[in-house]
Amino acid sequence: MTAIAISGPGGPEVLKPETRPVPQPGLDEVLIRVAAAGVNRPDVLQRMGYYPPPPGASDLPGLEVAGTVVAVGPGGDPELLGQAVCALVAGGGYAEYCVAPAGSCLPVPAGFSMEEAAALPETVFTVWHNLFERGWVGDGETVLVHGGTSGIGTTAIGLCRLFGIRIIVTCGSADKCAAAIALGADHAIDYSAEDYVEAVKTFTGGAGVNVVLDMVGGDYVPRNLACLADDGRHVSIAFQRGMQAEINIADLMRRRLTMTGSTLRARDAGFKALLADEIHKMLWPRLAAGAWKPAMDQSFALADAAEAHARMQAGAHVGKIVLRI
Repeated sequence: MTAIAISGPGGPEVLKPETRPVPQPGLDEVLIRVAAAGVNRPDVLQRMGYYPPPPGASDLPGLEVAGTVVAVGPGGDPELLGQAVCALVAGGGYAEYCVAPAGSCLPVPAGFSMEEAAALPETVFTVWHNLFERGWVGDGETVLVHGGTSGIGTTAIGLCRLFGIRIIVTCGSADKCAAAIALGADHAIDYSAEDYVEAVKTFTGGAGVNVVLDMVGGDYVPRNLACLADDGRHVSIAFQRGMQAEINIADLMRRRLTMTGSTLRARDAGFKALLADEIHKMLWPRLAAGAWKPAMDQSFALADAAEAHARMQAGAHVGKIVLRI
């Protein structure tokens, strides 16, 4: 098969086509003939040498795919053969074939193209687990999400609209703020032009938000805490501005704030299967009914993976970038 490998840490140009053996599914795994693969920020970090795959995972980038099941491993359900699925994987998505845990596969929702389906697993699993499970967000609450036009941000906007949650996002320009509002955000803040902490307080009438979903880290963390209402929850999923932050513990105690966070890639197959089951039950019927589709930015041929990475790093995209295989 043809795959896109990382020839060494560096810029997009280190992504090189290679010919590799088709991988074989192991226990409780399936082999997917890939039709499309999502491009995500962790792929960029892996390419740069900052985010190695977990033990046992493919060294190829790619954390989400959509395609057709063409083989099942020992213990697999033969009824999966021939089914169109999208899947969360720990690596290997930038290829014509990819092995996935059977428990991390979900059927392609009715009315979705393969490219749209490939744009679902990584961001939907991440947003669902961190915003709804770890952040305990509920109907009528308000959240703040940074990077409002990223894959995570646009997915958060979509899911919040589905479940009656108000969402405020931050973006790096007026144009991106307009794009976020068009996608359904209740308010968008241009962080290059105004203080997002003051903007949040103004928009909420001084009440603050119930949850912050943060992928920035560093000096954003104390500012995020200032945006929270009493009993608010701060959920960290990345640290683009650094792994260290200084916070006021007394304020944390006085306002009964909760700080948590997670990474998804290294979690075991059992956890991801449980998460997939919950998402399938809670979200998939709404997708099949046409209630939401992911915001799609651009698609690129597999051979043009370097161009896809360059677009993501340039930060001009709105929504998901995918590779066509």
